Amino acid sequence: MDTSTTGSYTAKLIDGPLEGKTVATAFLESGDPQPRIELKTDHGKRYVYSRGAGLEFASSDDDRPSAVDYRFVETVFD
Repeated sequence: MDTSTTGSYTAKLIDGPLEGKTVATAFLESGDPQPRIELKTDHGKRYVYSRGAGLEFASSDDDRPSAVDYRFVETVFD
């Protein structure tokens, strides 16, 4: 995905096995934050996180958030 046109933001993982971690995530083509993200590990599993209510903006002039909270949903074993 070409993130130069859609941009990116920080996904803040607020609970679950990756609590306290952050990852760079691309906005959807519509400009909205991703509703769910899946993070793969080296051990044959994926952590699924769902968008929470918390949004942070770099400045009051921004129309898109610079950081979004994500809550843990489940671990999927491959």
